[in-house]
Amino acid sequence: MVSSINPALKGIAVLIPGILLSFSFDIFTPLVFLLFMVVFTFLFSGISIKKWLLFFSPFILLACGFAWMTMLYTSESFAGGDRLFSVWQFDVTTGAVMVGISLALRSLCFVSLSLLFILTTDSTKFMLSLMQQLKLPPKITFGILAGYRFLPAFRHEFQVLKQAHRIRGMGRAKGLKGRVQQFRRYAIPLMANAIRKAERVANAMESKGFTGSAERTHYHKMKIKGKDWAFFSVINGGLIITLALSYYLGYLNIFGFQFS
Repeated sequence: MVSSINPALKGIAVLIPGILLSFSFDIFTPLVFLLFMVVFTFLFSGISIKKWLLFFSPFILLACGFAWMTMLYTSESFAGGDRLFSVWQFDVTTGAVMVGISLALRSLCFVSLSLLFILTTDSTKFMLSLMQQLKLPPKITFGILAGYRFLPAFRHEFQVLKQAHRIRGMGRAKGLKGRVQQFRRYAIPLMANAIRKAERVANAMESKGFTGSAERTHYHKMKIKGKDWAFFSVINGGLIITLALSYYLGYLNIFGFQFS
């Protein structure tokens, strides 16, 4: 299962295709890689189809919006071909349609890669992996972890503040000035509580011997095993095969340069 893969290596494995696909301007390459990622996600990630579609579906509308705006405002260097139709003073050509669809498919590829990482990665293991494999300083790692753990507490405090204000007769603010004043009423006590919590956490960590030094032992040791490299090879191998197939069939287009 993808959830057992080392988080740091998993992040690098999905980041490389995301960067390389951004240079592809044809339709075939991102379409084939998107299909590959969908099949891989459903077969090996353990994510249910319903849950994946719940997160993925809104981005389809966003990608369609990207495609439409790109068709209308395509650069002259990519807007070649026959004119298909006009919207006000904008002419939509075959080249603009190709670039727009390519951008939409690339966006969906980024989303599928991101969902594969986000929905299968434990945040604590990810930070520990960044510290142990990528040598991220412990001060930054534990600071991010502490902040992440406090988010539910802040949400609870915010609800308590809203209820306290409502009991005192302060309802929903109206107008821009009222909303700014309401924001100040909520923000100041929340920030004061956040500072108090941060001081307590810092004191607790120092009392237990935390100095921020990189030379430290770890109770949870994150290691890179053979299955982690297998995951890396499959994801990036899928991209290489897609690029090779696209080149062989004459579809590969990098920044407007057609390989054939």
